[in-house]
Amino acid sequence: MIKYLLRRAVGWLLMIVIATNVTYFLAWSFLDPRSNYVGRRPPLSPDEITRMLEPFNLSDTVPLVERWWTWFSGILFRWDWGQSPVGQSVNDQIAYRMWVSAELVIGATILGAVLGIGLGVYTASRQYKLGDRIGQATSIVTMNIPIVVAALGIVLLAIAFNEWVGVRVFYVTGAGSKGVEGFFPYLLDKLQHLTLPTIALVFTGYANYHLLQRSLLLDNIKADYVRTARAKGLTKQQAIRKHALRPSLIPVATQLAFTIPTVFTGAILTESIFGWNGMGKYFIDTISKNDVHGVVAVAAFGAVLTAIGAILADIAVVALDPRVRVS
Repeated sequence: MIKYLLRRAVGWLLMIVIATNVTYFLAWSFLDPRSNYVGRRPPLSPDEITRMLEPFNLSDTVPLVERWWTWFSGILFRWDWGQSPVGQSVNDQIAYRMWVSAELVIGATILGAVLGIGLGVYTASRQYKLGDRIGQATSIVTMNIPIVVAALGIVLLAIAFNEWVGVRVFYVTGAGSKGVEGFFPYLLDKLQHLTLPTIALVFTGYANYHLLQRSLLLDNIKADYVRTARAKGLTKQQAIRKHALRPSLIPVATQLAFTIPTVFTGAILTESIFGWNGMGKYFIDTISKNDVHGVVAVAAFGAVLTAIGAILADIAVVALDPRVRVS
C-alpha cells in the first residue's frame, strides 16, 4: 500500500509540475500586468511602467522564456513564487489565505457530508415513506437555492436575532476580531464569525451527498447479497448496516475527496459576502489585477489539493472495501 501511494504521489507531482508550467504560459497569454498602470493620473510613460515591473519579473520587455526561467528557478531553489505587480509576496498571500479558507470550508464540508450521508441512509431505509419524501423535497429545494440568496437570508436572520437578544451573538463579516487575547475568548470569537458562513455552505451543499447516498444505497439494498442476508434472518437495518452501507459509501467518499480543491478555491461568493479573505477571493483578485504569479500559485495550490484528494480517494476505497487490494 505504501509503495502504491508513493508511486501515485510521484506521478501526481510530475503532473503538478507540468500543469503549473503550462498555466504560467497561459496566464501570460491573457493577463497583462502593464494594463494596471493605464489611465493613471498623471500618466506614466512606457519606460516608467517597465522600470516598475522589472523588479517583479513582470515586464513584457523581457523575453517570455527568460521570465519563465527566473520564476521557475526561484521556486526550485528558494521556494519563491514571485511577487504581484504591486510588490506583494505571493508566498505570504498563499500562506495566510489558505488557512483562512481552511477555517471556513473544512468544517462546513465535513458537516455537510455527515449530514448528507446520514440523511441519505435514513431516507433510503424508509423509501417512499413520509420522512423520505420530506427529506427529498427539502434537499431539492436547498440544492437549487443560490448561495448568494441563502447567505443573504442567513445574514438578515442573524442581524434580527442579534437585535432581538440585544447582544452581538453572530458576526456577519470578517474571519475574526482584532485584539482578542486568551484561548477561550479567541475560540468564542472564532465561532461567532464562523457560524453564519458555515451554515450557508452546509445549507446549500449537503443535498448533493444526501441524494447521491440515497440513490447508491437503494441500489445496494436490492442487490442479491443483501436479500440473501435478509433471508438468513437479518433485519432490514442490520442488512443495510453490515452489507449494503459500505459499498454505497465508496462513490460518496470519492466525491468528497475530490471536492477538496473546489471548496478551497470555489467559495468565492461566500467569502465575498461574509468578508473572508481566503483563496477564492484571492483568485478573483489576482485575475482582476493581472497578477500572473498569483494566478499560477493558486492553480498550483488547486492541483496539489486535487492530488491529495485522489490519494485520499484511493485510501477510502481500500478502507471501505476489503476486497480491493493494491499491489
